[in-house]
Amino acid sequence: MTLFILLACLGGALVGLSRQLNGRLSISTTPLIASFWNHAIGFAVLTCLGLFVGGLLPAGAAEAPWYAYLGGSIGVVFVAAGSWAIARIGAVNSALLIIGGQMVTGVALDYISAVPTSFWANATGIVLIVGGMMLSRRRRKGDGSQ
Repeated sequence: MTLFILLACLGGALVGLSRQLNGRLSISTTPLIASFWNHAIGFAVLTCLGLFVGGLLPAGAAEAPWYAYLGGSIGVVFVAAGSWAIARIGAVNSALLIIGGQMVTGVALDYISAVPTSFWANATGIVLIVGGMMLSRRRRKGDGSQ
């Protein structure tokens, strides 16, 4: 279990590093160019890894429904938007926005999918996320750091 926790932490650190690099690259170029290089390098590394380890094209990939492949297009938009946001609102605020958006979207998808959930637990979680983001924003404005 410890190995998987360490791998998750490493993955999070690498995602943070990637967002920082994309944000910096988008400042000197454009968010679309930063997104292009992010995906080009990721494609090359993952293709080499897939060829080396195996399983580049898993069995049944051709039978997957068409919408299973929309993740790549959504990823391009997400990375470009993240590069644009980091350059304008900073890394911390964009990370808070991403985490808050993921949490609220997860709750919304649970309700749409009719997954049995606790309304009060979900509502409390959303209120705490939004409240924390507002409190963080207010403290920065009060400090005069923005």
